[in-house]
Amino acid sequence: MKIYEIREMKDEELIKRIKDEEDNLIDLKFQNELKTLTNTAKIKLVRRDIARMKTVLRERQLQNKAEKAN
Repeated sequence: MKIYEIREMKDEELIKRIKDEEDNLIDLKFQNELKTLTNTAKIKLVRRDIARMKTVLRERQLQNKAEKAN
């Protein structure tokens, strides 16, 4: 997922998507342990997508906090 796609999402969508991707990551790790996962690079991609979404969410929180302080 590209960063511009993430930035277009609303906070509620981001939170839901993070939860879904974290569940997906657990499934991928389980498949990897069972040796049924064919593309192990997918784990890395999902982890990075989660990190991107959390970063955008945190940026928005800090921005809202700064706006309220002014």
